[in-house]
Amino acid sequence: MDWLWQWWDSVELWLVQLPVAVQFPVVMIVVLPLCLGVARLIDRVVDWRAKNPASLVDAAPEPEPEPEKVAA
Repeated sequence: MDWLWQWWDSVELWLVQLPVAVQFPVVMIVVLPLCLGVARLIDRVVDWRAKNPASLVDAAPEPEPEPEKVAA
């Protein structure tokens, strides 16, 4: 896992050392589609969970209402 941290540090250092005129397009080309993809994934998961409430593991069934008692 150390190699991943070293790789990320080198990418971060490379990006920070670029001029701002180059940083902006690089960030927009990489970050904008990534954020859009994550937002779509979250939207689909929330829609799926809203359509399938029975798929929740810890969902307790609703208690049945008691029949109305009539006084004689």
